[in-house]
Amino acid sequence: MIKTIYLAGGCFWGLQKLMKEIKGVVHTTAGYANGSGEENADYQKVCSGRTGFRETVRVDYDPAEVDLAALLHMFFYVIDPEAVNQQGNDVGSQYQSGIYYDAADKEAEETVLQLSAIERERYPHFAVEIKPIENFFDAEDYHQDYLDKNPGGYCHISPKKMEEARAMLVNPGDYRRPGKPEEIKEKLSKEQYHVTQENGTEPPFKNAYWDHFEKGIYVDVVTGEPLFSSYDKFNSSCGWPAFSQPIEELSMVQKRDRSFGMVRTEVRSRVGNSHLGHVFRGEMESPNGVRYCINSAALRFVPFDKMEEEGYGYLKGIFK
Repeated sequence: MIKTIYLAGGCFWGLQKLMKEIKGVVHTTAGYANGSGEENADYQKVCSGRTGFRETVRVDYDPAEVDLAALLHMFFYVIDPEAVNQQGNDVGSQYQSGIYYDAADKEAEETVLQLSAIERERYPHFAVEIKPIENFFDAEDYHQDYLDKNPGGYCHISPKKMEEARAMLVNPGDYRRPGKPEEIKEKLSKEQYHVTQENGTEPPFKNAYWDHFEKGIYVDVVTGEPLFSSYDKFNSSCGWPAFSQPIEELSMVQKRDRSFGMVRTEVRSRVGNSHLGHVFRGEMESPNGVRYCINSAALRFVPFDKMEEEGYGYLKGIFK
């Protein structure tokens, strides 16, 4: 059964192209959503900024092939959740970001509300509209699949992120964060909880994986979402596990961190919103100059020989 979600993420040219790249999306339509007092909406009216309509993409997807959570996480990956009436270089109320769902689809509503609650934790000035769909009008024909017709046309979403959507390997819908803080607390040790939930830092050289190089993957200790592999782990003098890159950039949320009088880039997990550590660039010890400095307490190691047994067999190919 095909299901539908409506996503407003700035100019609909780029967002439509992005969603089409995701396996399991069966059809996309650029349009205008959730304004009121109009029998119809067109580009000229919406561009006035007075209609309340948002440039929106209707995404029809097959839940047997792609989880709604994957679509929503990809959406959040390419937008600024704190921007008001703007995305990228586009300014105006028609570019306000939003997620609109069928009020009769309670499963979709629950997923939207759960994921947006996690994003609200990440972004104190969260501004994405979260509402049931009220109305949707198809955009004019020349807007449909615009970037397919005009490959060099304007797009506020980078080609790199388009490629990441096309190559998405890990389905975030397969990994869930416990719904209540007390459930997370019961699941973790005191140190794991302090690091992942209270932005703590474990001591260097006195943690489980700083000098651990067995073949396998490292997953989020809270959700089990795969984050790093031993293939990208390197020997660093910092005293914490060091990786040159994650399994997928999509699984990382990076935020500016100004704590302790420093300016750093914090790394958090996508599904669990666990504090993992920080990422640094220009690192001499790293093979590519990038060092993901990660707390062992935020990770659980899954040996290569047990990946199949624990449901991570689909990732064995990254070691070839």
